[in-house]
Amino acid sequence: MRIIPGLMYKRFANLPRLLYTLVVLSILPWALAHLLWRARRQADYLRHWGERFGFFSADVKKSDAGAHQVTPTIWLHAVSVGETRAAQPLVAALRVRFPDHSILFTHMTPTGRATSEAVFGTSVQRVYLPYDTPWAMRRFLRRYQPALGLIMETELWPNLIAACAEARVPLLLVNARLSDRSGRRYAWFPELTRGALQGLTAIGAQTDQDAARLRSLGASAPVTTGNMKFDIDPPASQQVLAKLLRDRFGQRPVWLAASTREGEEALILDAWRRLELTNGTLTPLLVIVPRHPPRFEEVARLAVDSGFSIQRRSDDAAIAPATQVLIGDSMGEMFAWYGAVDVAFIGGSLLDFGSQNLIEACAVGTPVVIGRYTRNFAEAASGALACGAACAIEDANQLVAEINALLADSKRRQLMSEAGRAFAAYHRGATGRTMALIEKTLDNVRINRLARNNRASPCLMKSLHEEKQCGFGTD
Repeated sequence: MRIIPGLMYKRFANLPRLLYTLVVLSILPWALAHLLWRARRQADYLRHWGERFGFFSADVKKSDAGAHQVTPTIWLHAVSVGETRAAQPLVAALRVRFPDHSILFTHMTPTGRATSEAVFGTSVQRVYLPYDTPWAMRRFLRRYQPALGLIMETELWPNLIAACAEARVPLLLVNARLSDRSGRRYAWFPELTRGALQGLTAIGAQTDQDAARLRSLGASAPVTTGNMKFDIDPPASQQVLAKLLRDRFGQRPVWLAASTREGEEALILDAWRRLELTNGTLTPLLVIVPRHPPRFEEVARLAVDSGFSIQRRSDDAAIAPATQVLIGDSMGEMFAWYGAVDVAFIGGSLLDFGSQNLIEACAVGTPVVIGRYTRNFAEAASGALACGAACAIEDANQLVAEINALLADSKRRQLMSEAGRAFAAYHRGATGRTMALIEKTLDNVRINRLARNNRASPCLMKSLHEEKQCGFGTD
């Protein structure tokens, strides 16, 4: 280590993180090439490149030395769509508890950013989180000066965590989940992973199993708070849209392939065509909503090439009797789709993608069919199957056969619907437990800082803003 200059040594005394940083620097050219490649399908990948390196537009409010105090900021990192949606109840609770704070979202994907725009509008700020270099992360923290950082689910960025510790920004991992597969991958780098986990101020895990996996990797004291996705209520606007969509379907039975991933649509369409499902004189309508917007056109072409008559949600028109497949080429309408159909298959579970979220479907009482690959929602899938809210299939042929049976059995669908609503209601409450963890963590941070600075608190602080005035968030 003597060959490293003094400043470099100070910054990277942690050898695993130094090596990690060198790897990050070496792959930045690939990251840029990846953005260009993705931009072929989604032009938004060409926007806001500066943010990915810690450079932000001048129109974002920033506090300068000697300037008046700006509104304190609570920062949430939600890498993409699922994490952003899961943050909805937490954002609502934070606004009640800390009404004088602004909310900043960071994302890694354009779809995550677009989701926050659709869900939160102009009520929050949003930028991309920079690539995990020490310099970019320090610029990010200097620019926004968050009073509190919350990372949704599992995003461990060692340099970000170290920069937050250096800047004394409390950083919590909330709604955390860690599958066996991800746990094994993190275990390949034990010292780096342990250092990152122990650099977090607190961890709230979705399940006891998630907490145990995190603990085995070196997390100090993860607590189980539950899954906040159970706390998401269908917006009133989505309920209205669900009725509109159902009216457009007419009397036809309808099933949904929700959040499908690459390769799944071809299997589903092939099995659907071969079985030629019918229910009396009415031909069921298949609605396909691909997980990623850049694939909307690809899936529409696939359905046409497979011999189906299609329509698109973007046409915003009544569904013609001859239409066999409706392509859900829209963003932010999943609750409406679930509320409008008779049965839903959860994408990402037919092939090995780990499954997408089945909780929303259960919450609105839609019978659920899932494949064998459910590691991302293992406990939720197990619970839904156990209570009768969902049924499992092994392949596309069995999926289509199960859909056919469910569409023909209204009594069974009703029982599954009631079980789904009860299952979702039983697991609510994670947001309150997460807020309690945040409160407890901030109390501990404040007490530790006051003890370190050898002074007593002059007031009972009721918000982060008051805490900063009394010493919270300062050196």
